[in-house]
Amino acid sequence: MQVTIHSSERLDELHRNGYKIIQDKGRFCFGMDAVLLSGFAKVKPGEKALDLGTGTGIIPILLEAKTKGEHFTGLEIQPESADMAARSVALNDLTERIDIVTGDIKDASARFGASSFDVITTNPPYMIGQHGLKNDEDAKTIARHEVLCTLEDVLRESAKILRPGGRFYMVHRPFRLAEILSKMVEYRIEPKRMRLVYPFVDKEPNMVLLEGLRGGKSRMTVEKPLIVYKEPGVYTDEIYDIYGY
Repeated sequence: MQVTIHSSERLDELHRNGYKIIQDKGRFCFGMDAVLLSGFAKVKPGEKALDLGTGTGIIPILLEAKTKGEHFTGLEIQPESADMAARSVALNDLTERIDIVTGDIKDASARFGASSFDVITTNPPYMIGQHGLKNDEDAKTIARHEVLCTLEDVLRESAKILRPGGRFYMVHRPFRLAEILSKMVEYRIEPKRMRLVYPFVDKEPNMVLLEGLRGGKSRMTVEKPLIVYKEPGVYTDEIYDIYGY
């Protein structure tokens, strides 16, 4: 399929199924957190998954490649990013498997309806407050800071959209873990599985991967640590496996 790629954009290999993704260096490009989330999330045969704040569409595209899920949807508030994601979907001939929708996470349940998805994934903005913000409308700021949606917005809408027993997957930062777990419980998305990600074996974790179950009972498994680098510039075998190299 002929897809337009603008002069400011680049085409990156995803090392899965020959898929490629369109990115713009002036906007927010996907990082390791999105890739690790795609390796942590589970979408089973026949299930429908929704990615909240999909950005470039990286998570639905990777999940389509890695899982046997039936259909994937990405919701993105920034029209330019949603357009880029939709073009990446078309480029990979995935238009029958992946939908990209332009819209606001805060209105997601009104748009999609109650109990409409089996799985929700999200790589939301991590930072709170206005510290260090230069421009609230900047694409990178919107992706990194809770300017247009908060953790509470994500969990409130997810609790409505997920079917009973549906699964919620999120990557976030450990410094907000107490808040995240308490909010998940408040919205009856019971934390079931957690994995901390460490840049090096002797460093503090800088990411946390979480799975929640809508209406689940209280019992959480903490998985073994995920170490990113075995030495500077060299990934561990598990990271190479997740990336598909």
